[in-house]
Amino acid sequence: MTIELEAYDARKNKKKETNVSHFKPTSRASYHFTSPDKWKNDPQRPIYLDGKYHYYYLYNRDYPNGNGTEWRHAVSTDLVHWKDEGVAIPKYTNQNGDPWTGSVVVDDKNTAGFGKEAVVAIVTQPSADGGKQEQYLWYSTNKGKTFKSYHDNPILPNPGTANFRDPKVIWDHQTHKWVMAMAEGTKIGFYESHNLKDWHYTSSFFTENIGIVECPDLYLMQANDGTFKWVLGASANGKSIGKPNTYAYWTGNFNGKAFFPDHNEPQWLDYGFDWYGAVTFEEGKDSDKYNLRYALAWMNNWDYPHNTPTLKEGFNGTDSIVRQIKLKQEGDRKYHLVSQPIEALNQLTSSTDTVKQIKVNGSTTLQVTGDTYQLDTDISWSEINNVGLRLRESTNKTRHVDVGVFVEGQYSYVNRAFTGQPDKSKRYLESRAPFDVKKKNVHLKILVDKTSIEVFIDDGKIVLSNEMFPEINDKAITLFSEGGTAIFENVVIKHFNIIK
Repeated sequence: MTIELEAYDARKNKKKETNVSHFKPTSRASYHFTSPDKWKNDPQRPIYLDGKYHYYYLYNRDYPNGNGTEWRHAVSTDLVHWKDEGVAIPKYTNQNGDPWTGSVVVDDKNTAGFGKEAVVAIVTQPSADGGKQEQYLWYSTNKGKTFKSYHDNPILPNPGTANFRDPKVIWDHQTHKWVMAMAEGTKIGFYESHNLKDWHYTSSFFTENIGIVECPDLYLMQANDGTFKWVLGASANGKSIGKPNTYAYWTGNFNGKAFFPDHNEPQWLDYGFDWYGAVTFEEGKDSDKYNLRYALAWMNNWDYPHNTPTLKEGFNGTDSIVRQIKLKQEGDRKYHLVSQPIEALNQLTSSTDTVKQIKVNGSTTLQVTGDTYQLDTDISWSEINNVGLRLRESTNKTRHVDVGVFVEGQYSYVNRAFTGQPDKSKRYLESRAPFDVKKKNVHLKILVDKTSIEVFIDDGKIVLSNEMFPEINDKAITLFSEGGTAIFENVVIKHFNIIK
């Protein structure tokens, strides 16, 4: 079979090329955000201030021999290139212990009295008297670089529950007040305030069969049909009912005090194993733009958080790419979020390989190799059992991660059983998502990096994000079909530069 390859090298148009021959082999991601050292986990929702996105995340400088997290700070203008700004909220500097997850807002109206555009963080800390989870206020008057503790007393004491954490604070333009969503075991509590200091309970939203929820999220979006919908999200665990352990969400209405879902059953923003503690945030500072948001998550799982080859290089902590999300309504009259990688990733493209069309019955290995790229392809078939791609494949074909559609099972999947992966129990080897096989075609957009793979299916209603740990020299790309012939068209592979 003859395969026609077209290649475009964008590096000649770059002012500064990346000479990878000078770099030692590494498992550090090429274009995903990673902790500079030690440990990171939960992202905190980024804010936009003075032309930059300010991103805080939980960081442990003493990992793996000491505990406690603090808020480390990074800034970016494009959500791809990040500059480390060091620790903004240090741990164990007041009697309330270490700062956990919370949220940060820019107080444009000076409602809290710290000054116009003061940056206010409301953070969970375990109180000194027995480790109760309570909410404390920290504030910054230097553009979010460093924060001061407002008081040793909580602004929102624990009401008597074991789980009372991860406050998410937004300004509700409809009711002109601050609104907080709080993770409280299997429910999400709602609170209101006019000054960020004094909070009052308004209602609760109860979840079912998704375990203890964490990192709640609340925001307003405009769908493609013009309808405005509120979205309530949370990191949740649906493993007991065969659902993901990622970001569950509901569409519905919020009247400033309570949330009313369109459907009791949640939808899921990711079907992989490693997209947890997710946050969504606005584009820039334009609060009137409700047709899109951004989202990112911690690429790990609490079932195996310490199993990564990057520990040999002194760090453990990688985020997903920042994705763009939109709200769509389609034929089933149900509103759902769709995801796509942000366009800013395209600026990393160093070269592009294209394949116009290949008919595959069995397997075909491309002449293209890589470990850091975005691959797009359209696949169609008439009768077939299984179709997809083997990526990060070894030269002897024994090691690879598989992405595809299992037609007989009516699901799409990412299978990491044949390459290095973090789950020593081998329970989480193939992540699956429902797929309508009647249409006999699929578009795959796959982002591959040193230790991760993110797969966007069709318009991005389905995404699967997973850690994987291939050997450094495993770089082959093979197309495969089982039980029939598949046509791969418009295969485009954008090789990405390493961000340094």
